[in-house]
Amino acid sequence: MATTGAKRKSGLKRAPAKKRAKKAVAHSRGLTPAETRLESLSGEAAETRARIEAAGGEVVGMYRDPLGKQPLLIAMLPLGAVERTPFQRDVSDMHHKRLADVIDKTGMFLDPIIAITAPGEGFWTPNGGHRLAALKRLGARAVTALVVPKREVAWQILALNTEKAHNLKERALEVIRIVRGLLDEDAARPEASFAYYLEEASLVTLGLCYEENARFSGGAYNPVVRRLSTFSDEPLARALKLREKHAAMLKDLDARVADVVNRLKAKGLVSPYLKSFVVARINPLRWIQGEPPPIEEVLKTMRERATKFNVEKIKQADIVATGGGAYEADDAD
Repeated sequence: MATTGAKRKSGLKRAPAKKRAKKAVAHSRGLTPAETRLESLSGEAAETRARIEAAGGEVVGMYRDPLGKQPLLIAMLPLGAVERTPFQRDVSDMHHKRLADVIDKTGMFLDPIIAITAPGEGFWTPNGGHRLAALKRLGARAVTALVVPKREVAWQILALNTEKAHNLKERALEVIRIVRGLLDEDAARPEASFAYYLEEASLVTLGLCYEENARFSGGAYNPVVRRLSTFSDEPLARALKLREKHAAMLKDLDARVADVVNRLKAKGLVSPYLKSFVVARINPLRWIQGEPPPIEEVLKTMRERATKFNVEKIKQADIVATGGGAYEADDAD
C-alpha cells in the first residue's frame, strides 16, 4: 500500500501531547499548613457535607488542599452508602481477600478511599473497589473516605486508581465504561474534550472489543490501533459510532488471524507469540514512512493479507527470529 504525496486525513484529531509538570522552585507553590485550615464550608462543599450527614455519615475533618486550594472533607461513610463507579475494572477475588486478611491482622484501615457524590443517592469511589470489597468481607460498618465535592474527579479514574497496576485489558474496559458514563452526562460535547479522562483514543476501540470478548488479543493489535487512532472533534455520541465501526473491523480481522494461528499450530509451530507474529507479518505500517493511511484502510489491508496468508512458507526459525512480540497475560492465541 503506497502513500500519496498529499496528507491523508481520517477525520480524527490526535490527543494533545501530555505535558509533564516542570520542577518548581522549592516551597514556591500552594498553601502553608496553617493556610489549609478551613473553618466553614460553602457552595458544593456545604452541599456535600449535607449529603454525607443525610446518608448517616460523619464529617470528621475539612481542609483546603495544600496545592489546588479546593475544599476537601474527611468523613466516615456508612459502608452500604458507597459503591464503585460503574465504569471501573472488576474486583479481583484474590486481591480483595488478601487485602481483607491484611486489614484484619493489622486491626486498622489505614488507606482511605476517595469518594464523590453519586447521581441520585449515596457515594461513588473511583479508586476503592478492592478496599470496599475487603471491608464488606470483614463485616465493617463504615469506611474512611476523602470526599471530593467535585464529581468530575470520577472520570480521572485511570490516574487515581493506584491499588493495582492496570494492564491493557483493564485500562480499555475502564475507558469504554467511562465513555458510556459520559454519554449520559454530555453526549454533545466533542470527544476530544474528554481526552484527559480517556488517555488514548485507541483504548475506546479496544474496550469495545474486550466488552464482547474478554479474551480478545488486544496486546497484538494495540501498536497498530494506537498509532492510527486519534480523538475526534465530533460529538462524543457520533465519535463512538465510528469507534464501533473500527472495533467491528478489528474483531473481523482477529477472527481471520486466529484462523492463521490455528493453521500454524496444526503445522506443528509452537510459540506464545504466534498471534503477534502473524499480526506483525500482515501489518503494512512497518513499510510506510510519513503520514500513515486511515485506520480503516490499514485494517482492510491487514484483513486481506490475513486471508491470503501462506502458512507453508513459515518455519519455526522465522518465529524465533522475531523474538516474540507484544503479549499480555490477558491475551489468547
